[in-house]
Parts: sequence; C-alpha cells; structure tokens
Amino acid sequence: MLIYVEYITERLLYTLSFVFGDRKIAYELTNDGVAFIAAKGLKLNYSEREFEDSFQIFPAKVLFEDELQKVVPEIGTYREISCLAFDETPDVLASIFYVLSRMEEYNSLHTDGLGRYKATASILHKNNWLQVPICDVWSNALIALLEKEWQTSLKAQQPRFSFQPTFDIDNTFAYAHKNTLRTFLANTKDLIYGRTARRQDRQMVRQGRSQDPYDTFEQIEALAQHFEDTKVFWLLGNYTKLDKNISHLNLAQQEKIKQIAAVAEIGVHGSSLTPYNSQQLEIEIQRLAQIIGYRPNSNRQHFLLLHLPNTYDNLIKAGITHDYTMGYAEQTGFRAGTARCFKWFDLHKNEVSTLNVHPFVYMDGTLLEYLQLAPSEAKARIAELYQEVKKYGGTFSFLWHNETISGYQQWENYQEVFKENFILNTAKSNSN
Repeated sequence: MLIYVEYITERLLYTLSFVFGDRKIAYELTNDGVAFIAAKGLKLNYSEREFEDSFQIFPAKVLFEDELQKVVPEIGTYREISCLAFDETPDVLASIFYVLSRMEEYNSLHTDGLGRYKATASILHKNNWLQVPICDVWSNALIALLEKEWQTSLKAQQPRFSFQPTFDIDNTFAYAHKNTLRTFLANTKDLIYGRTARRQDRQMVRQGRSQDPYDTFEQIEALAQHFEDTKVFWLLGNYTKLDKNISHLNLAQQEKIKQIAAVAEIGVHGSSLTPYNSQQLEIEIQRLAQIIGYRPNSNRQHFLLLHLPNTYDNLIKAGITHDYTMGYAEQTGFRAGTARCFKWFDLHKNEVSTLNVHPFVYMDGTLLEYLQLAPSEAKARIAELYQEVKKYGGTFSFLWHNETISGYQQWENYQEVFKENFILNTAKSNSN
C-alpha cells in the first residue's frame, strides 16, 4: 500500500504506525505526486489533491500542524464510521491521534480535588466510547473499509493479547511496624469514632497474636510466580497527607520488598510530591534501588496523579522508560483508547518520546468506592472489559492493592471479584 500525503510529519508517522505498522500491514509513504501517479498497486490518497486510481481520504489538519487542538472536536461520520470531526472534517486517523496523544488533557481545567483530569470531561466518556478500545475499533474499521474498497485482504494481524495483574503497595502494613506515635494517634482516632473492631485488631497484631491483615505478600508472591508479567509498585515517599507508608528504612518493609522482588518486577510508586518534582522522584527511585539492588525503570503514580506533560517529562528525566498510570480512578475503561502499550507522543516537542505507556482497564477502588458496584456488578464489568481486550488485542492489566485483596473490612465481599480476573483468564485459556 502506497500512501500519498502533502507533508510527512511526526504525528502522521506515529499514527500510521499504530494503525498499520502494529498490525504488520506493509505500507510506504510519499509526498511525490509524480511517483504516486506512476505507482501500481494499492494507493491511498490522504490529501486534498485529486488523483485517479486511488482511494481518497480528506484529512483534517491535526496530523499536519504543530499546535494543540484548542476547539473540542465534534462527533462526525466517515463512511459509516462514527469518529471525531475537526472543523467539520470527520477523520479517523486524526481521531486516533487526538485520543492516543491525550491532547484533550493538556492545559485542561477539568480536574478533581487532587488535580487529576476527570474521566467525565473526556470526549470518550461523553460519547460512550470509554468502555471500548476506541482507537483499535477505529483502526479495524478503517482497515475493513480499505479492504472493501480494494476488494482485497490487507492481511492485518491481530495485536497480541496478554494478562497482567498489577499491585500498588501504599500501606505495607495496617498495624504492624508502625511507630509508637502513629499507633497512639490511630488508637485515639478509632476510639473517637467508636471503631472497636479496629482497635482490637491492632492490639492483636501488635501483640503478635494475629497476622497483619495487609500482609498478603505470600498471595502476591504466588500469583507472580504463576503470571510472569505481574508488576508491583511500592510507595517509598516521605510521610505526607496522601503518602502514609512506613519508612523505607524499616527492616520489615525492606524484607517484604525483597520477598516480592525475587519473583516480580518492582517499580517505583511515585508519591504525591513527584508529579511536578523530579528531585523527589529521584530520591524515591534511589530508595527503592538500594533495597532491590537495581535501578527501577517502571513507575505508577500514587493516586494516579498524572499531569501532562509535566509528570511524563519528570519520568523521562529520571530514566523511567515504562509508566503504568494511564487509567482513571473514577471510571473503568480505556483512557487512551487502547489496551496496548504505546509510546508517549510529546505534543510540546511534537515527537515520539522514549516513554512506554501501559494502560490499565480498571482499579479495585473504582469498582467499590467510586462506582459502588455490588460484587456481581463488579464481576460483570470486569468480564465486559476482558472481552473487549481479548477482541481487539492488548494487555488486560488491572490494579489492586495488598490491602484490598485481603478481604479485610469493606473488602470482605470483594475477594470473589478479585478472583474473577483469574477465572476469566483460566476459562478462556482452557477453551483455546
């Protein structure tokens, strides 16, 4: 397939790689009109120029400019494909780039109390596209359209499916190994609010008569041994209002980190101080490196505190090459329109960066705390997301915490929800 464009840009190359390159569809680009006319075979004209013997798509300007799209695109239809329209020009390729690059998040004022971009502000949520990998849906639809026009198969290969449990360790222990002051203050708070059960549990753990409820690391270890792509992100930031793990110097903390590091990759869990602070991020990376014996190259932001482009700029400066923050706290689904790993496109520099973005499809707290789903409803939502990833390819990556898989307190009825991920994957594997 030969594709004609008037200008070859980084944005265009990035988008075509996602649509065609990742599916092993052979294509070439040219901005030489004479060569395009002379060429034989399948020809796609992605320009306003007119050529005979080629299929033409009129492009929006998005892939051929350097600026951010300031006007929110509307919904349009191109050859029965519902996509985004820019200045009244529906364009599937431009739609993919707009969503994948997260252009709508740059300089957005639609943030919550923690400064996070709201899922409800997303054009995907507003158009009921958030629960499907819309960039892959658009890619497949465009390929199907070309095949229909040309009456041939482009022999597109389905992107590979993979299964990935991930865990964030915000609080290694509920009660154990906390210092005297923290224990005293926690007891006092529980006394004021009448939380008798918590006070009793704390006492039992502190006296060594029961295991700490958040100490689920043997379970995580067993899963990591079975699922080799398991990732664990450990919070080692300073103690703040949002970051409350015990010190990185605590020997019990270090022991648990080393236990999991023996079977799974450990990444840094950037604290609430890191999204705009590269020095603090470097401090936390060094803390983890000293414990596990190697410098981590992966990260997930605590509380999913992602501010584009600042956070990603900081990660790149720190040598982080893989980030797993791409998802929403308030909603499930596909924040970037795909479940596949992709390179972050830096819109300020208009170039592909070195940072690999790994989306996740849901977080435990989203199901219970934000959406307040009953266990049966949560399992149904997980099954729907699983099927979408299975259908279009990518990684079914999901986020839980050591404390939430324990079944402790409000998470008691959600143990079956956690198990549902593995039931789905086992059932699908057995049917293949």
